[in-house]
Amino acid sequence: MTTKVLLDCDTGCDDTLAILYAALHPNIELVGIGAVWGNVTADIAARNSAHTVAMLGKSHIPVAKGAEGPITGRPAEFAYHVHGDDGQGTVGDKKFVARLAAESAAAQIVRLTRADPGEIELIAVGPMTNIALALALEPELPRLVRGITIMGGAALAPGNVTPAAEANIWCDPEAAAAVFNAPWRLRMVGLDVTMRTLLTEADRQQLLNSDGSIARYVGRMLDFYFAFFTQNAFGERSSCMHDALAVAIGADILVPTLAPKVSVVVDTSDGPARGQTICDLRGQYRGYPEQDGAHCEVILESDPGFARHVVAAVCAAGNSALTDGVSAL
Repeated sequence: MTTKVLLDCDTGCDDTLAILYAALHPNIELVGIGAVWGNVTADIAARNSAHTVAMLGKSHIPVAKGAEGPITGRPAEFAYHVHGDDGQGTVGDKKFVARLAAESAAAQIVRLTRADPGEIELIAVGPMTNIALALALEPELPRLVRGITIMGGAALAPGNVTPAAEANIWCDPEAAAAVFNAPWRLRMVGLDVTMRTLLTEADRQQLLNSDGSIARYVGRMLDFYFAFFTQNAFGERSSCMHDALAVAIGADILVPTLAPKVSVVVDTSDGPARGQTICDLRGQYRGYPEQDGAHCEVILESDPGFARHVVAAVCAAGNSALTDGVSAL
């Protein structure tokens, strides 16, 4: 079975891996990419997304630029310290010129899902701003999509921006609240699983030693990303596999081992819990009985060794279709 996927990314290092995985997997048809602010500006995210599919020779996959900041108009904050000033670990191809769709990312979501109702899995791995804007444009969006999978939030794990909040939710809690409140089948791939699904230095060396230039590019990109996680999370050379994990679960390639369907509320207050995903897990002692009105599957356990599949796919991707710049090295 092939799953049609529409990705929405704030394309930094882990988003790049997610795009590569989605574009390379034989059971995924990547129908489009939306770019949103978050790790980097929306302009940089769009450029990185277009560059990634261009390396694969798949520039026919449309990339649409989206929101440049939170839906409330609050100032945008970025994560250059995590992903580098280019979102590619400072090794990005500065000569690359992106060709972007004429429509906004939100408009692209609406157009593609209207044209193919019930068939497209919407997978959002950045702030939820574009998705909230698409919901405002098309209130029937929850009926038009196959479902939505997000990389974001935390149920039992601590936050990674504040003690309570994960970055993608914290960046735009009001947009996230609109997404969680909408009546669709939603899967939350949060820090409970992504912080336990790791790329190791051995994985990075495998990429660097690959015969293909795409894998070597990714290996160099990950050096900066690893440095952040070494200092701030793990104390050793490794990084999380955030976004590609959401793609695999959203496309039903990876089936989680524990994913109760529960009610989730996003804290939009200005208090210390702003951006927290409050998951009603009180039923865990009774095997998670059905909750009235609950429509969010919270992924609590999955394959911690999933990263090896992503590394294998990228190593098999071969040489970049781009002949200029660092991507060809």
